[in-house]
Amino acid sequence: MKKTKLVQICFLLASLLALPTSLFAQQANDVQLAQRLAGSILVGGHSMQTLQSLTDNFGPRLTGSATFTGATEWAATQFRSYGIQNVRLEPFSMLNGWQRGPASARIVSPIAQDLHAASFGWFPPASGLRGEVVLVKDITPESITAQASQLKGKIVLLDRASVYAERTYKNEALIEKSPERLKSAGAIAVLIGGSLPNNVLSTGDPLWRGQVGPLPGGILGREDAAVIQRWLEKGPVTLEINFQNQVSGPMQANNVVAEIRGSEKPDEWVIVGAHLDSWDFATGAQDNGAGAAQVLEAARAIAALGIPPKRSIRFALWGGEEEGLVGSLAYVQQHAGELNRCIANLNTDNGAGHPEGWKTQGRKDLQTALEPLGKSLLSSLGAGEISLDKVEFDTDHGSFLLQGVPALNLKVEDSKYDEAHHKQADTLDKVDAHSLADGAAVLAVTALSLANADKPIGPRLDHAAVGELLKKDSVDEYLKTQGLWSQ
Repeated sequence: MKKTKLVQICFLLASLLALPTSLFAQQANDVQLAQRLAGSILVGGHSMQTLQSLTDNFGPRLTGSATFTGATEWAATQFRSYGIQNVRLEPFSMLNGWQRGPASARIVSPIAQDLHAASFGWFPPASGLRGEVVLVKDITPESITAQASQLKGKIVLLDRASVYAERTYKNEALIEKSPERLKSAGAIAVLIGGSLPNNVLSTGDPLWRGQVGPLPGGILGREDAAVIQRWLEKGPVTLEINFQNQVSGPMQANNVVAEIRGSEKPDEWVIVGAHLDSWDFATGAQDNGAGAAQVLEAARAIAALGIPPKRSIRFALWGGEEEGLVGSLAYVQQHAGELNRCIANLNTDNGAGHPEGWKTQGRKDLQTALEPLGKSLLSSLGAGEISLDKVEFDTDHGSFLLQGVPALNLKVEDSKYDEAHHKQADTLDKVDAHSLADGAAVLAVTALSLANADKPIGPRLDHAAVGELLKKDSVDEYLKTQGLWSQ
């Protein structure tokens, strides 16, 4: 054991014995339970072994793939091995299934040069598609309409610096709608250069729910895109692209849900979740194998206490997150009749960096209610920050946020996250075992504290109150473009 880890555990134990009288003040027995819980994860826990089993045995877990299906069955078996009786696979539907095939692109004039290229997820195939390139810097509807005569029959190369000059939800909506608008203007394909040097490629899906893209589209290496742009300054450039993707019709996949039944208020519940699916470039160790392993480890440790929490705790591993929170959105719809009794959603999907605390999605009442926990138990894990932050709609807590459920997203140190996110570099060797275990401990201690608290941390907001929360951070208009929100 590293000395720093030993000091951390000693500090945790001391903090547990000095809890203030507050929402989270516990009886002596509860303090001992929290102590045992954190200790069983930090010393001799299974977080890293679980993550290695997931990534090595199943690899990439694209929703609908055989490896994703295998991972759901494996996860259900894991939950049952912890002694949890109520474990189930809950189905949800997607508009289409999709499988990536070989991809290539090349400049055919004025020079011949192979390019580094990959298709966007859920975009259609292209076989020997040739066309002149048009550089597009402005993707507003008005600009695309004005450029229609120049776009017809052309391959559009989006200028990354211009398109991503603003990282706002308004701009995100423009990006997601641009393939459809470019198709209407007569473009035959859309490409964009990558964000990292050395022609590193990333993958993703600009659309939602398994919609198929309106025209072939993909990403080029950053340096390759720069070459094309330099040639365009001199004259016409012609490309050929080949994306051998396969698109199926409607498909069904499963979420994995396990429940430890509460002893005093079993019909009230906390739900602890992470998405199990990944993109197909690598093994999804950071995104989001780490989160899935943390949920499994929290479940194992809480079940191993042998003493049920006062409220029920559900553990969920979602599918379809990468295609637009499909699994968690389906879950809240399927369980709409009991969401009034869901007192909190805890989500982990920001990689395996050291945990810093919780983001409360703009809810001051949740920040205030959680601060005692942050100052006592979580600060001893280096995760005492309870951040108000802005409302985010980039992972599965968003499904619960829309329903007014108190939604908390784990905040982690993520300075290196983008180097692996959706890239071939998202592998097990990038994960620090101690930080991974720390995150699992934060997840477990928070879940147990909320389940055993005298009262919930905050009310479920009504539709109008959620609307005000979304409007404050300009998320509402973006969600309207996706058909996920109406005033």
